[in-house]
Amino acid sequence: MFQLLPGHIQPPGHRTRKSRLVTKDGHCNIEFGNIEYSNHFAFVVDFWTTFVEIRWRFVLVLFVAAFTGSWFMFSLLWYWIAKSNGDLTAQNQTEEHVRCIDNVNGLTTAFLYSLETQTTIGYGGRALTGHCAGTVALIIIQSLVGVFINCFMCGIILAKISLPKKRAKTVTFSNTAVICLKKGSLCLLIRVANLRKTLLIGSQIYGKLLRTTTTPDGETIILDQVDVDFMVDAGKDNLFFVCPLTLYHVINRSSPFYELSADTLPLQDFELVVFLDGTAESTSSSCQVRTSYVPQEIQWGYSFLPIISRTKTGKYRVDFSNFSKSVRVTTPHCVHCFETDVDQRTPNKENHINQLKLGIDNLGFQVIDIPEPVDVTKM
Repeated sequence: MFQLLPGHIQPPGHRTRKSRLVTKDGHCNIEFGNIEYSNHFAFVVDFWTTFVEIRWRFVLVLFVAAFTGSWFMFSLLWYWIAKSNGDLTAQNQTEEHVRCIDNVNGLTTAFLYSLETQTTIGYGGRALTGHCAGTVALIIIQSLVGVFINCFMCGIILAKISLPKKRAKTVTFSNTAVICLKKGSLCLLIRVANLRKTLLIGSQIYGKLLRTTTTPDGETIILDQVDVDFMVDAGKDNLFFVCPLTLYHVINRSSPFYELSADTLPLQDFELVVFLDGTAESTSSSCQVRTSYVPQEIQWGYSFLPIISRTKTGKYRVDFSNFSKSVRVTTPHCVHCFETDVDQRTPNKENHINQLKLGIDNLGFQVIDIPEPVDVTKM
C-alpha cells in the first residue's frame, strides 16, 4: 500500500551523535594502536609524505627551525675559524695580523655573518678576506645547504597548498538522503554539487554500505562492506558535473536495502558511505570526496525540492537554499508493498491490452448484403 503523506517542506536533518567511520566532511574516524616501533621507522623513511601530511603548525615550526638552526650551526663554525685565527676582539693582535673574516669579533657578529651569507644579503660590513682556505670551503658548503633548505621548504609548502583534498572542499553532498519513487521504481536519492565553475573530469560515483554482520559459521564481521551502485539519468560514469546532480540507487532484489521499510529504517545500524572520484580540470590532480549517511539521516517518503531554474536573461540559476530541503511525497511503505501493488495491476493491464487487440463491438454497425458483380467479360 502507498502512504498518503501531507505535503510540507522538511528542513535539513540534524547530525546524529552516533559514531561513524566517515564524518560528514569526509574524515575517517579511526585510530591505530599497538603499532610496533619498527613500523614507526617507516614514517621516517617516507619523510616527504610525512612532512606533507603533518599539520600547518608543525610545518611552520619546521620552517623556522630549519633556517634558524642552520644559521646558528654555521655561525659556530665561523666563530671557531675566527677564534682559531685570532680575529676576536679579546685576542691580542699584531699589526701584521691577517684576518680570515673582516668585522667578525664575537659570536653575535658570527651569527649575523652566517645569516647574511645564507640569505645572500651581503651588507658589505662583514666579508671574507680570501687569505684562509677553510673559509672558502665553508662558504661553499653553507650556500649549498641554504639552497637545499630553500627548495625543500618551498616544495612542502607548495605541495600542501595544492593538495587534492583542498579541491574536495568545494564539492558538497546533501545533509540527508531520501527514499521515494523515481521512474516507476523505489529509489534512494542523494544530491551532490560542485561549487566551482571548473569541472571535475571523469567523475565517478559509488557507495559502500558498512554494517556488522554474522556469518553462518558464527563469525562476527565488523564494518562489513557491501557495494551500493549510484547513477544519474545519463549513467554512472563520466558525469557532466556542471550543475548539482541528483544521484539515485534503485532498491530492488539485489539491493542491500531491499528488506527495509519506513518503520524499520530508523531502527537499523549501518552507515552508507558515498564516494565521488574525479580529476580537477584546472590542476589535473585526482581528488576524492566522501560523506556518510546513517539511518537517522535517510528520510523515507520524501523527495528533494527543485533547485535549478532559468532566468529571464537565459542563464541557469541554482538555488542552494533548497539544496538539502525535501518535501513529503506519496511513497510505498516498503519494497514488498510496492512490488505487490505492481503485480496486482499487471493482470488488469494485460487484459486491457488483449481487449484492444480483439476489438470492441460497435453497436451502430449495420450488416448489409452486397450483390455479386455481373461478369461482362466476353471471349
